[in-house]
Amino acid sequence: MTKPRIGIIISTTREGRFGDKPARWIHDIGARRSDLDFEIIDLRDYPLPFFDEVRSPAYGPSERPDVKRWQAKLASLDGFVFVTAEYNRSMPAVLKNALDYAYAEWNRKPAAFVGYGPLGAARAVEHLRNSAVELQMAPTRTGVHITMEPFLAVAKGQKSLVDYDYLNQGAQATLDELAWWAKALKAAREAAVQKAAA
Repeated sequence: MTKPRIGIIISTTREGRFGDKPARWIHDIGARRSDLDFEIIDLRDYPLPFFDEVRSPAYGPSERPDVKRWQAKLASLDGFVFVTAEYNRSMPAVLKNALDYAYAEWNRKPAAFVGYGPLGAARAVEHLRNSAVELQMAPTRTGVHITMEPFLAVAKGQKSLVDYDYLNQGAQATLDELAWWAKALKAAREAAVQKAAA
């Protein structure tokens, strides 16, 4: 079995966003591992219109080239780290829209979370977990929550996320759990494909 490929999804697209910083930080931590391969997936690179498909992706493929490109990228991955802000006590709309534009491509893959902002985006992550379950992902228990003190210090350039030992430890624990699920679910998906082909 090849190493699972993990997409680190930057879940905001606005100018001046903070999300690039934790995405690069978690990517740098992940890059030192030998059991997973990581790639940053920026929603800016996958602009999607407000969801307007004739049917849910659960019931049939899209005919739109931009949607097919997004779905193909998701299909190539074995798990996800969602790096998310909290907008009005929930996830950013652009992320929810991106979630809604796929279905099978999310199925039976693990999802981990890095939240930042008020309460470390705990409320956004909680909503995101519920959406992940509906999309048949396996959300991990462990996550990283970057609360206001480190958020503001990093945003102002006074510190870096690597300066916070407890965040680094949380990131390692999160990726350890993600690795277990990514390998287990990848093996299970591959076994299912082999059984169907037999």
